[in-house]
Amino acid sequence: MTNRIPWDQYFMAQSVLLSTRSTCDRLAVGATVVRDRRVISGGYNGSVSGDVHCSEVGCYVVDGHCVRTVHAEVNAIIQCAKFGAPTEGADIYVTHFPCLQCTKTIIQAGVANMYYLHDYRTSEYARELMKHSGINMVQVEMPDDFFAQIQDDFSNK
Repeated sequence: MTNRIPWDQYFMAQSVLLSTRSTCDRLAVGATVVRDRRVISGGYNGSVSGDVHCSEVGCYVVDGHCVRTVHAEVNAIIQCAKFGAPTEGADIYVTHFPCLQCTKTIIQAGVANMYYLHDYRTSEYARELMKHSGINMVQVEMPDDFFAQIQDDFSNK
């Protein structure tokens, strides 16, 4: 690439890449937790470790929600807890605006900024909670051909 991509696009691209590991048939989501411009964890939505995956046996839907899936944001924050990486003041980059439960998790983890790529069944209450908690919400703009541009830039070297 002749120009360096902005930080927000750089970290969001990592979340998009993480989403490709998702085992959810309904929506592939990725999340990247960043502190001081360094990735401290990443997650994608999928089953509890050691359990069957929705992509193998189908979703386990109760009241319109798959109860088998651990969301990407929660997986990324749990990874921080598991390996001792503080989330206080960190940023989170998510491919889709977090659901209400993930919003609560993000708030409780002390995240300062939440960046998202797509709106998806966005709860107004989730937005209200983030705003009330002082979390800065930013929708990241990515060029439609972002990944094709990267491939072209590297294949020409």
